Order: sequence, then structure tokens, then C-alpha cells
Amino acid sequence: MTQDSTVQGTVAEGYEAVREEFAAFVAGEQPDYEGQLCAYVDGRRVVDLWAGEGVDAGSLYGVFSCTKGAAHLVTALLVQDGTLELDRKVTYYWPEFGVEGKSTLTLRDLLAHRAGLVGTDTGFSPAELADDRALAERLADQRPFWRPGNAFGYHALTMGALTGEVVRRATGHTVQELYEERVRAPYGLDFHLGLPASREPRFRTTQPMMPNPAQQAEAELCRTGPHTLPSIARNQHAPTPTDLESLPNDRAVRASGPASVGGVASARGLAGMYAAMISEVDEKAPLLKGDTLAEFGQPHSAGHDLVCRSHSVFGLGFECTAEVWHPFLGAGTVGHCGASGAQAFADPRAGLAYGYTRRRFAYPGGAAPENDRLAAAVHEAALKG
Repeated sequence: MTQDSTVQGTVAEGYEAVREEFAAFVAGEQPDYEGQLCAYVDGRRVVDLWAGEGVDAGSLYGVFSCTKGAAHLVTALLVQDGTLELDRKVTYYWPEFGVEGKSTLTLRDLLAHRAGLVGTDTGFSPAELADDRALAERLADQRPFWRPGNAFGYHALTMGALTGEVVRRATGHTVQELYEERVRAPYGLDFHLGLPASREPRFRTTQPMMPNPAQQAEAELCRTGPHTLPSIARNQHAPTPTDLESLPNDRAVRASGPASVGGVASARGLAGMYAAMISEVDEKAPLLKGDTLAEFGQPHSAGHDLVCRSHSVFGLGFECTAEVWHPFLGAGTVGHCGASGAQAFADPRAGLAYGYTRRRFAYPGGAAPENDRLAAAVHEAALKG
């Protein structure tokens, strides 16, 4: 392993270019940059880097929608077990869901962001956003914002609660409980859906983005009225509009770990989870079999996203990362970015698992732009190895 004086941590032989790319990025950033980068190849950690005052490999960050990757790994495990069936109607597991035109929606379509339940007419309170059960109860009664199954749009704040309620009805356990039992604890992962009080000292509060004037002007142009689909999906029409940037800074959110946005992790935790998904780690077989991984990674919703108002591609619960973010990755890459700029994915064809965190929100949201350079460097080294 080799070390660098600017960026802390280590890389394996053959991954020196990744350290150099990370160091070059950090050198060009504002003085308060703080972040982590980690990668596994074939179950072996090959990149483990961090930068910033006071940060180390064990520092923990709010990872926003990267949480959906953990929640839907649990769902995939239950499908693999036969506990859940993708083509059963949601009402088979959750009878109360079947009102307001939702009775024919399947679990497959729910996972593919096709339910039309991106929010509610009146919005959610801060307490509800920290409570998946409360969200699910509200959403069960909600009329969809489009005909279920006939279009798709990103369910940013609601997807984890929707699939989580199906999981709870089918198993008697929450997604958070099953994730802890089947994934986090067995591998000792620093990726939590519900951060214990004992680990609070390692949490680094999320810092707001600092866009330059040109970015601010662009953001103004992209703003929409309070009752549009994008605003409803971001809970901007609620009596207390959601400040997404500060969401993980609320201890109630960190403690409960809502399955859409409430995860807290290090880059090691993000990459370690995806490594366990696709590779043998610690002499344990991969969590997902090849056919399960292929099913969940296959594009199910591709085209115009009614919420994001742009082209999107989703598998089942996961983003199709190669189609959405990094086109150099292999077909069937599964993952999920986070609004702060975090990114996490698994490329089964390269045996690669990747995790990136940062403390300050990156403009404009979603996987931060530097992930293109960093992920490309890791991927190139993995293919050479």
C-alpha cells in the first residue's frame, strides 16, 4: 500500500492514479473541503482515502438517497428468499394500499418509481419525515399523481417508506431491523439505518452548498411553483417546507434512519455494503445471486422522469448508475447517489464496489461532479488489475 502527504489513507499497488486524481481534486477545492473515497475490487479494499480537517476513515456523514441502496438490498434479499414476489400486487401484502386507483399496482412497479406517490396533497411534517410508518399511513390514503404503472418519477422522500411497509407487512420486521441483522452487523459496516447514540461523536454535520453566482442564477431558473410535481416530491408545499440540506443534522432522522434519506455512513461503509452484495467478503458468499442482481439491475423505468423533468433510468429500487451517471461502467451496475454529492455503486462485471462521501452539499445535487473523475480512475485501475 502507498501513502500521500496531501490526501490521507492508502491505495493498493496499481491504484496510485486514483490517489493522484483525488489529491488533484482536493487541491482545487475550497479550503473547507471534506470527503472520503473507498473502493473494493473482488472483495478486497483497494482504495481508502480521505481529506479535510478533523476527518478520518471512521467519520460519518448523512448520505441521503444512498440510503435507498441499503433499503433495496434488503428487498432484493427477500425476493431472493421467496418472501416477496415482484409481480404480486402491493395489496397482497398491504391491503389498505388499494384505494384511490392503486389496487392493481405490483411490487415490481412500486420499486421502479411508477406508483405516482411522490408526496401527499398537503405535505409531511418534520416528524413524519423521520417516521417511515407515518409516511406509509399517509401514502396509503393518497390519490396518485399519475396513473400507477403508466409513467414514472423519482419518489425521493417516499420510496423507502413505501417498499418498507411492504417489507414490514410481509415479515413483521422493519427494513432497518432486517438491514441491521442481515447486512450491517455481519460485515461490521459503518453504514447505518438508525445511528446509535454511541456513534454520534463520529457524525459530521452536513454543510450547505455554496454555489457561485452563475449556479445561483441557474437554480433560480429551475425553481418551480409550490404545487408542481417537483415541489411536492421535495415537500416544498408543506406548512414547514423541507430543508433537504439539513435533514441529517436532525438527531431524530439519524436515530430512526428513514429508508429513503436517513442513512449515515462513511465511504468505507458505502463501498463495503456493495462489495458484500456482489463479492465474497470475509469468506462470506456474495449476498445476492447473479439472477437476483440482474433482475434488480435491469432497467425497468427509462425515459422522461415526471418529477426530475429529465431523462432517468431506474432498476428495482436502485439507480442504473451506468445509464444515469457514469457511462463507462458495466451494464447491470446498480447503486444510488445521495443529494449531498455522495455516490455508491457496484459494477459486477468489473468486480468493483465504490463509495464516496462529502460534507458540504455539492451543486446541483445528486452525485457530485468529481465522481466522474474518481470513479473513472478506479474503474480503469480495476480493469487493468
